[in-house]
Order: sequence, then structure tokens, then C-alpha cells
Amino acid sequence: MRRSGRRPAAGTALLVAVVIAAAAGCRPVTVSGSAGTADGKSGRHAATAPSHARPPSAAPPAPARHRVTQRPAPRPAPRPVMATGARGAQVRELQARLAQLGLFGRSPTGYYASVTAAAVRAFQKRQGLPRTGAVQPAAWSALRARTRQPSHDQLFPPTTKPIGTPDPRCMTGRVICISKKSDTLAWMVNGRVVSAMDVRFGSQYTPTREGTFAITFKSRHHVSTLYHSPMPYAMFFSGGQAVHYSSDFAARGYSGASHGCVNVRDEKKIAALFAAVQKGTKVVVHH
Repeated sequence: MRRSGRRPAAGTALLVAVVIAAAAGCRPVTVSGSAGTADGKSGRHAATAPSHARPPSAAPPAPARHRVTQRPAPRPAPRPVMATGARGAQVRELQARLAQLGLFGRSPTGYYASVTAAAVRAFQKRQGLPRTGAVQPAAWSALRARTRQPSHDQLFPPTTKPIGTPDPRCMTGRVICISKKSDTLAWMVNGRVVSAMDVRFGSQYTPTREGTFAITFKSRHHVSTLYHSPMPYAMFFSGGQAVHYSSDFAARGYSGASHGCVNVRDEKKIAALFAAVQKGTKVVVHH
């Protein structure tokens, strides 16, 4: 048989191609355009990145700026109204007010030293305030609210120590009222204190006697016959015991003692008392 020279028909060729492709295991690949659609103008398909491709990484965020919060500077502590080393009228008032509360056991001096600082600390403790020993505005206001305005006698007392409560025997007539408890002598007329002064007494070996006495005699320039010591303005009230001026008391204070007499260290006050007292004037020495 003679072969024909004709080419197979188009349909037959297409069928053969499909059979060959299926036998080879190939599969069709679809190529899509941009965004998965064809370009309507050119009819061309634009290639897209494969689905597993990562998007370009975003720029790292700018680091956050740390805000620096400035705290307000602490307020300085208020300056004290008074402190150790101060002196003057205000310190004298402070001491007189503390004395009203029983916290200052001396007469006002107008000088702020260790005794005043200790009294201020005691008041601050009582009020629940910081115990600095210096008078802060809060402590000064609290003290003024709890005390009364000091009188002239409280600010300028006649003795370095407060005068004790007069003995009932001193409340009538003209009396030299002497207190061993407060170390003071008060010249009293009908219950009123005319003048007052500091005094000291005999030692434990030569004690000053206590009780009610009367002035037996006076001696302006007396000298002790036992101790040969001067006793100016002597006013005897019990044997050899007398009230008189003592230069030793004026110089040494309470570091010394008498031999039983009542020593006075203010010469002007004892001179005035000597002039006012007469023989027979009552003397009361009490504790």
C-alpha cells in the first residue's frame, strides 16, 4: 500500500498533542496580570510576585523620647523665731510664757541658752512638734495661744527664782517672809509683796532655823564675833542668826553657804529693807 502524503487534519493534530501532554504529566500554568486581572488596554498579562513573598519591612518606629519630669525644689524649713544665742525682749517673753506652763523654773533673763532650749523642747514634745529646741513659727503660735500676755512683774521679777506661795503667817501685818523652797525673801505688808530678793541659807551643819520670829536688834556695820566676817545691814531674829548682806553670796552665788544666817546679795534691796524694818517686826522662815 502506498502511503498518502497528506498532513493530518488540524483536529487530529490537536488531539495527538493533548494525548502526548497527558502522557508526559504536564499541567497548565496560569499567569495572571497585575492584581490578578488582565490589563484591559494592552490585553497583556502582568506578572505578580508569588503569594509567599514577604512585603517590604516597614521602617522601625522612632524611639520614644523619655520625658524628664522636674520635681519642684523642696521648700526650705521656716527660719526659727528664736534659737540658742538670741537675746532681748522677745526671749524674755518666751521664758515668761514657758514659766506659766511650769516649763521654765527660773526668772526671765532675756538670754536664750541651754535651760531655755530644754524648756522649749519640753513644750514641743507636749504639742507633738519636732523637738528642735529652737522656736519655730508653729511652736511660737501654739505657746502664745496657751498662755496669757506676761505682766511686767513676770517679765522683770525681783528675784532670779520665782517667789514661792507666801506662807499663811505672812499674809497679815508687816512681815519678812523667807522661803527655803524658792530661796527668796519677800517684804510683805498686809499680804502684798513690796519687794523681794534672792537669799541663801546655812549649810547642813549650820542650818537656818525655821519658824516665826521677831527682829531683836539691827546693826548697820556689824562684824561677826565668831567668824570675824562683815555682816552689813544685819537684822537679827534668832540668837546669832540674822538677815544681812553678803559680798560672798554676791560673788559666788549658791556655790557657798552661810553659818546659819540668811544671806542677801542685792545690797540696794537689803539697804531699803533695813531702813523699813523696825525692832519687833515679824520674821517667818518656812520651807
